[in-house]
Amino acid sequence: MRRTIACLSLALLLLSSCGWSRRVSPGEFETRAREVTARWQGSADDRAWRAGFVPLEPLNPRGWASADQVPAWALLSAHNGVWQQATELPADAPAPADVRWPDGSVSQVPLVAAASAYAAFSAPEDFIEEECPAKGCRPLRVTGAELGEVPLETSRGRIGVPAWMFTVKGIEQRYVHVAVDPSAVAARPEPRQEDTEEVMGFESVAGRPAELLLQYGHGACDTVHGARAYETGQVVVVDVDQEGSDGLCPAMLKIDTITVTLARPLGDRLVLDSGTGLPVVRGVNRR
Repeated sequence: MRRTIACLSLALLLLSSCGWSRRVSPGEFETRAREVTARWQGSADDRAWRAGFVPLEPLNPRGWASADQVPAWALLSAHNGVWQQATELPADAPAPADVRWPDGSVSQVPLVAAASAYAAFSAPEDFIEEECPAKGCRPLRVTGAELGEVPLETSRGRIGVPAWMFTVKGIEQRYVHVAVDPSAVAARPEPRQEDTEEVMGFESVAGRPAELLLQYGHGACDTVHGARAYETGQVVVVDVDQEGSDGLCPAMLKIDTITVTLARPLGDRLVLDSGTGLPVVRGVNRR
């Protein structure tokens, strides 16, 4: 009986990836690319991505400057929100700070007060996986805070952002909380429920300014016919032309790269994924 169930489970696993992708004709791709372009260009998401403050990683992941150098008890106490304020923290927000973008431009962003930042991170995690021991966690006593800077990946490139650096008694490393007021931050656009990501990341090919290296996912038995691009003056829409297998195949996702040649160098144009209609982030092997 167990062997029968195991065989059935294996059969379902093998069958589950059959025909997961349908080959899209050149005409269908161009129609989709035109729709993606029309929906993105000039949208609020487009304006924010090009000229706003859109983080591509968690703004405040509740972390120390170097978590691997922090005692285990401190990590557990922070996870459970066992904080104590051992000094008075500034309740007034500092003056807006300059943020310098990779293209040389400068923006001013409002900042939150140290007291507001402390209130934001000192609560317990929403989901506590590891409770404090019976005798309780050791309290984390905050003895001071000063403004510093931490790196952050954004839609406009990697920048340094103002951050509060909290001193905790007995801990050499600072506890970091980005000081940028949430009102200045735009959320990263999310794909619609019916959309499926095709291209995960891209890089420019060294020495070949009109070529892009695309990172994509595919089934173990899929046939890949090549990559395609639709170009305008502002965006490049890309996809990978592939089709699923009709036979039995392991249900697994493989990650590969492929190149596509543009009509002219990418320049400052955005790369959009034809599947989701959203920007493809520069960089492969990021996941």
